[in-house]
Amino acid sequence: MTQPGIPNEFSLSTSCYGARLETIEDQAFAAVAMGFRKLELGLTHNPVALSGFEETRRETGISVVSLVTGCLNPRSDHMSGTKLGSLDPELRERALLTSRRHIQVAQQYACPTVILRGCEVEEPDLVAEAIALKERHAKSTEDTAEEITEAISDLVARVQKQGQLQVEHLCRSIHTLRAEFPEIRLAVEPGATFIDILNFEAMGWVLDDLARQDLSYWHDSGTVHLRGTSGLPGQGVWLEEYGSRLLGIHLQDAAYGKAELPPGLGEVDFRQVADYISCEAEKVVEVNSSHGRSEILASVQFLIDRGF
Repeated sequence: MTQPGIPNEFSLSTSCYGARLETIEDQAFAAVAMGFRKLELGLTHNPVALSGFEETRRETGISVVSLVTGCLNPRSDHMSGTKLGSLDPELRERALLTSRRHIQVAQQYACPTVILRGCEVEEPDLVAEAIALKERHAKSTEDTAEEITEAISDLVARVQKQGQLQVEHLCRSIHTLRAEFPEIRLAVEPGATFIDILNFEAMGWVLDDLARQDLSYWHDSGTVHLRGTSGLPGQGVWLEEYGSRLLGIHLQDAAYGKAELPPGLGEVDFRQVADYISCEAEKVVEVNSSHGRSEILASVQFLIDRGF
């Protein structure tokens, strides 16, 4: 556990640290010690101040290659979106202000990519239904599995119908950001919940609508795997459809309804995933902060052995 990590071409999300390291300097030095040359500013319950990173970058040579919108604020249970697609004009404007702030921070640290992660539908009844279905799915048995997956598919279809106007608002908001910050790459990533409006079909609508604005797709191996186990389009379907527009991927494993596991400790077929990922795509290791250095290092070797 005290051996230095072998230099690798992956990025490490700062979400992996949780509250263990309290400064960006400590996070950067820890990443370099594990062999990482690149960082992603990810979501965490305890965001750290970024002051002092410039000197650390000069000392270590590490770079920031991606930033998840929301990383400057404490993570919440439903942080799947930035409200860029909200039906409330005031919330949309607030989300645009937040997104601008994150993009400006990315520019300050020469980070080329900002990731917009999901956007939940705002109908209260659908939200309550999704929470109940998630609990039922977690406790499902062989006898109830088919009934629950049918209920999930029905819910997602209604979310898609109910969320069409929100998708339109999301597209307009992203168009505004692209016009204001044409030099920054923006990528959209599906959220983790059944009420996320960026489901399989809607992701295609958004990418097609903003094709001229060079909007990209960002994949999440853990979240998409859990969608597949719930009866929704799975890993291969997403990557087959959107792999040509993929800018990067969050590499995490998933099993038994739980994501953010270190690759190799769950059910994701990473050989299949590797077949769709180009050499140029950013590959970000993003695991729950309850997992430590040894598990992160083991997951890096696991991914290399499977073609990453």
